[in-house]
Amino acid sequence: MKATERKSKVQSWYLDIGLLAGYYGTGQRVYHHTAPITAIYGLDEGLRQIEKEGLQARITRHADAAKILIEGLQTLGFEPLVEEEHRLPMLTSVKLPERVLKRGEGKVRSALLNDHGIEVGAGLGSLAGKIWRIGLMGENAREASVNRLLSALQKELAKNS
Repeated sequence: MKATERKSKVQSWYLDIGLLAGYYGTGQRVYHHTAPITAIYGLDEGLRQIEKEGLQARITRHADAAKILIEGLQTLGFEPLVEEEHRLPMLTSVKLPERVLKRGEGKVRSALLNDHGIEVGAGLGSLAGKIWRIGLMGENAREASVNRLLSALQKELAKNS
C-alpha cells in the first residue's frame, strides 16, 4: 500500500510521509517539521558501532545474551511467553512465577529499578501483571548485563523466601 492510500490519519508529524511528499512537490508546499538532529547523530553513531563490531558478531552477541537470560530466568521459575522459534533476542517476554505474583510484580520491578538501577518492562494490555518484558538491545546485550539482572533478581526474590 502506498502512503497516500492510508485509511487512517498519521498520529504524529515525525517523519510523516504525507507531509514530506507535500513539501517535495506532490501537493501544496508547506513547511512540515525539523527532524531532531540528535536522532540523526544517534543513528550515525549506532551504525558506526555496528560496522566496527561487525554485523554478524553483533547478531550473535544478541542471540547469546538472550539465551543466557532465558536459561537464567528459568532457574528462577520464570517461563518464556513465546515459543523459541518465534522469539526475538532483543526483547524477552517471560511469564511470572507465583512467588513474584505473591509479592506483587510491581513491587519487585520497583525494587529492581530503585535498589539496583535495572528497569524491567511490565506486561501490557491483557498481559499486564502476568509477564515482564526484558530488553537486551545494543550495548546492553552482553552477558555482564544479564548476570547483573539475574543477581539482582535473586537478591530480591530471596527477601520473600
